[in-house]
Amino acid sequence: MGTAERQEAPGIGVKTGSPTASRRPEARALDIPAGSDAPSGRGAAREEPYRPLWVEEPARRRRLPDPVRNSAVRAVLIIAVTLLQAMVAFLCTLAGSWLAFPMVLSSVASTVVATWGALDVWVTRQVWNQRHGVVSTPSSTARALRRERRKARRQARVAERTQERIRRQGGTGQLSHS
Repeated sequence: MGTAERQEAPGIGVKTGSPTASRRPEARALDIPAGSDAPSGRGAAREEPYRPLWVEEPARRRRLPDPVRNSAVRAVLIIAVTLLQAMVAFLCTLAGSWLAFPMVLSSVASTVVATWGALDVWVTRQVWNQRHGVVSTPSSTARALRRERRKARRQARVAERTQERIRRQGGTGQLSHS
């Protein structure tokens, strides 16, 4: 809405009590009062509704546990340094530099350390899963087995309560006494 239209329109710019009442919807997010002539960049005649810049979506996978994430970051850093050393060794070899031989040796050593780092991630993940258990999915057979065990325990408790009730009543309701 331009300045001329604002002057002609009755009631615009009147204070109503709330500080956001006199603001355009898209100006609320930018904290621009309605009376300012700040350019909107899209043309003053068109007013578009406020839309957020991005919409957060839920994560598709769960976050890695802290020990596993730490070892993964460590492994990535070691592998990056190893690749850098290998590249420097290759370039020094092409250039015929005296630094080529020490770089090749350090690249071999770094390759061993990088392999250890990758195995460390795998082992840490396996250990964490063993200690804390794996979250079962709804189609998991482990969940079905647990459900069956719970059902069997529940039936056993009901049968035990029934037997206890019969014993407390002194055997009344039984067909024969022996």
